Amino acid sequence: MSAPTTALGLRMPSRPALRLALRLLLYALVVFVFVMPLWTMAATVFSGGQPKTGQMSVLPSHFTFDNIRTAFTYGVGRGLLNSVIVTGVGLFLQVTVSAFAAYALARKKFRGQALVLLAILSTMMMPEEVIAIPLYLVLGKVPDPLGGGDLLNSYSGLILPVVGWALPIYVLTGFMKTIPVELEEAARMDGARDLRIFFQIILPLCRPALGTCAVFGFLMIWDQYLLPLLVAQTPHMYTLTLVVTSLSSSQEQTEGVRLAASLLLMIPSVIVYLLLQRLFERGIFTGSVKG
Repeated sequence: MSAPTTALGLRMPSRPALRLALRLLLYALVVFVFVMPLWTMAATVFSGGQPKTGQMSVLPSHFTFDNIRTAFTYGVGRGLLNSVIVTGVGLFLQVTVSAFAAYALARKKFRGQALVLLAILSTMMMPEEVIAIPLYLVLGKVPDPLGGGDLLNSYSGLILPVVGWALPIYVLTGFMKTIPVELEEAARMDGARDLRIFFQIILPLCRPALGTCAVFGFLMIWDQYLLPLLVAQTPHMYTLTLVVTSLSSSQEQTEGVRLAASLLLMIPSVIVYLLLQRLFERGIFTGSVKG
């Protein structure tokens, strides 16, 4: 009888006791590598005193929320609110626009379809730094649809540039092409039109791909730094990434306050991934099998 193997093809010991010990050792290694940095960060944030630059705590001493309260007094609360607004609205619009665009590219036949998809994918090959100056000039001339003035120093300027992203369009287009056309033909025979087919047949079947796009889209928008740096011209419009950066470069704040802001920036990403983990894994697995 051959010894069991892991998902990576590694051969495990045949004895159950050795196998258990090896598994516990691997689990401990994973916890040390991935969980320990987050734990030490949280322990330093909730510890009293004033740690030196680069000093971390393994266990919190004199448990307190002073570092978090201090971080909020320096604009973390406003930055967190701005990031939540920009990410929530931007992600909803991004997924919606990408789903409609992918449905058109996957199901509708028109002249130049391949060129349109190629033009969309070509935007992924261009670094953000290359278009920073043209983007700033364009945002300064386009009127704000939600108020007077231009798109600079406004929520519209922070949201609209992240709506169009090639990655979710590409992922959803490839996923929709794998859906049998017979489902749509049967629905059309029953009198269903395009919008009803799209919302009641295509989107429910694309839930794994939508979950994958939502995770990647959230991380892309939440971690944006260059765009808020170009658009936000007053601290009132700073997102959390800009606030954390300004606190990190400040010599007046302690290490606990800087880590408190960084921890608040990190927690939403972890929560979103845990909530959408099942859809994310299904989308990756389905894409690898069907692709």
